[in-house]
Amino acid sequence: MSELFNPGYYTEEDLHGAGFRSLGHNVRIARNCVIIGIDNIAIGNNVRIDGYSTLVAAGGHIRIGSYVHIGGGCFLSGGAGITLEDYAGLSQGVRLYSKTDDYSGASMTNPTVPAEFTNCKSGAVHLGRHVIIGSGSVVLPGAQLGEGVAVGALSLVTRSLPAWGIYAGTPAKRINSRDQGLLIAEEQLRARDAVKNS
Repeated sequence: MSELFNPGYYTEEDLHGAGFRSLGHNVRIARNCVIIGIDNIAIGNNVRIDGYSTLVAAGGHIRIGSYVHIGGGCFLSGGAGITLEDYAGLSQGVRLYSKTDDYSGASMTNPTVPAEFTNCKSGAVHLGRHVIIGSGSVVLPGAQLGEGVAVGALSLVTRSLPAWGIYAGTPAKRINSRDQGLLIAEEQLRARDAVKNS
């Protein structure tokens, strides 16, 4: 089979020598990802980051738990900190911003302008366990998404979202409750992992 259009994933050996703050096992990162500030990025076990994703942690941090998937074309701007807890997932093209420019015109914008002339909004972004964010969604600085939150595709998250809700829209609003049955599957997976690792 031709590998002409398949850049593939780095091996564990490649990744362990790359300089991550910490790195678990069974981590797969596509070779065509861009990672800046690698020493400020911690990754747990059983994580996959798909192609054309960009992680920027220069001057901040990105912490990724275990059993996390980051779909292709995602962008994580961790200048003020981003945390994805265990079992969180980002569908393709999700954007997480922990810092953004002030678009009002009251100050200048863009990272080439000295900070004293800008008015960046900063705030750590935190995705709790089992959070899932749909394709093309954007999460803005300071948003804390509680455990089990589901965000529909093409949504804009401008504030913190309480646990176990389903949210969608621009800005994202609660549309329903999310079933917690997946917690039973989590217990079964943990039991299987415990047996495998004993």
